[in-house]
Amino acid sequence: MQSLKNYNPIKFLDDFRDKDFHGDWPTLVEIFKITVKRFGERNAFTDWDTDDGSKRTYSYNEVYAKVEKLAKWLVQNGVEKGDRIAVSGKNSPEWATVYLAAHFAGAIICPIDFALHDDEIENLLNTAEPKFLFIDFEKFEHFDENPKSYKVYSLNRRNQKYVYDLEPDEDVELNQFPSEEDTAAILFTSGTTGVPKGVMLSHKNLVSDAFIAQYHMIIDYNDVFYALLPIHHAYTMLAVFIESICIGAEIVFGKSMAVSKLMKELKEGKITMLLGVPLLFNKLAAGILNGIKQKGKFVYVILKILMEISYIIKKITKINVGHKMFNAVLKKANINTIRIAICGGGPLAKSVFKLYNQLGIDFVQGYGLTETSPIIALNPVQHFKIESVGKYFVGHMEMKILNPNDDGIGEICVKGPMVMQGYYKMPEETAKMFTSDGWFKTGDLGWLDSENYLMLSGRCKNLIVTEGGKNVYPEEIEDSFQLETDIQQITVRGYVADKNTNSEEIEAMIYPSDSLFEKMNFSREDSIRNDDKKAEVLKLISKIVEKINKKLQPYQRISKITILEKPLEMTTTMKVKRNF
Repeated sequence: MQSLKNYNPIKFLDDFRDKDFHGDWPTLVEIFKITVKRFGERNAFTDWDTDDGSKRTYSYNEVYAKVEKLAKWLVQNGVEKGDRIAVSGKNSPEWATVYLAAHFAGAIICPIDFALHDDEIENLLNTAEPKFLFIDFEKFEHFDENPKSYKVYSLNRRNQKYVYDLEPDEDVELNQFPSEEDTAAILFTSGTTGVPKGVMLSHKNLVSDAFIAQYHMIIDYNDVFYALLPIHHAYTMLAVFIESICIGAEIVFGKSMAVSKLMKELKEGKITMLLGVPLLFNKLAAGILNGIKQKGKFVYVILKILMEISYIIKKITKINVGHKMFNAVLKKANINTIRIAICGGGPLAKSVFKLYNQLGIDFVQGYGLTETSPIIALNPVQHFKIESVGKYFVGHMEMKILNPNDDGIGEICVKGPMVMQGYYKMPEETAKMFTSDGWFKTGDLGWLDSENYLMLSGRCKNLIVTEGGKNVYPEEIEDSFQLETDIQQITVRGYVADKNTNSEEIEAMIYPSDSLFEKMNFSREDSIRNDDKKAEVLKLISKIVEKINKKLQPYQRISKITILEKPLEMTTTMKVKRNF
């Protein structure tokens, strides 16, 4: 394993500085051109969107040709510097081509969540005021039939007005390129609370963050990144898409988390870099553990002992012996080619973090927000801490804890080149996010250890204060249930137990998983209609809660359980929208 000591991921840029770019950082246009110069013949974009389901791959040279052709068509059709172009669809080479072509045409890209309802997308489009909307197959007809001020084109070859068929009818010169300080993207985010805002990120924000993140992780053109989570989200957009085009790596575009497709793409794509959210890694971990348990109790115990030995060796010597020891286990799960796995979008249970490292996968956590492009902390692979969401990038940005309490917990604040320009057309909302001396307030609570590793506690808005004055962070309790397969969704909140004192206790709103009903031999619908069956479900869930309660501090323990008939609405990164 190559050491991070004295590693400099941006050294190669010196060969292109003042020739291929002139700012502190290249723009997305400039870094893509540099990558094409370096790795033009290498694979860039891969998916399986063909008539027979076979693999489709484009080289960097081929992508560049498609990007330039579309950019020239956009300019010929009236796109001027600073105009907005919207894109909404499943992960695909076409989506990525539109993203890059918008910048080559001098425009600002507005990626929009394809899972939103049509009226929600229309609302965001009314705010962004794009000249063009590129949208996927399922929604194309609706938007094409109801045009507004923007023109609609398709990301899918099954529609007319397909993006790859667009080309200028005469030669067009591309000469309205952006600078590093220009806005590159407006990302509309609702987070888990509040009203959606358009986060403005510059070319400098995005490119600097992509390279600064590499100071904690060595990646190169030999890697294959898996874009499985929706690419419109800042996490996938930066850590997979932009990261790859900065170093010349291949991107495999996944379109769904259906197990059959996931397994096919992991295997055939030969993925080396897997980025996901806790839900994904919990599912994979549960599958691996079930597979091991099926081998019998004796084999299970032996493997668990070997896994613990593997982990100890890795922590002490930094040598990864687990990948060879457990290759058969990893191969069965189609993750034997994975070199590094990164979890973002929320803290992962320590047991899951440890499991992957025991099995020989370099597994780490990262942390960030859309407003910070998003990465501001990442565990170094060779010196990770399972209790931490990462070490911030000392020397390349700043982080501090605002108004810490006696335990050192306070609001996480940052400064650095990755911090957003502001919210689109919302100057007052932008001002609220910064201290008077320019620190960006994340809205998250946490603390830093002596080595600058960040420990998350929860969201400021979600904090529960008990009668005894104890601070309870719902996320910490929710994380304790991550490996409970009979619970699909759990959301913790405070409730007023005594109206006279107005004191809060802990309520868990729980949506049981399908597996629980399979064990009980009746359906979810039966439990809704039949009070006796409803009581049986509550009894079983109560046993799980009781087991977890024993591991929690007394003031963290759940005293009220509400069984949900329907799951609560979730964000793209599988976090509950706390607007219930």
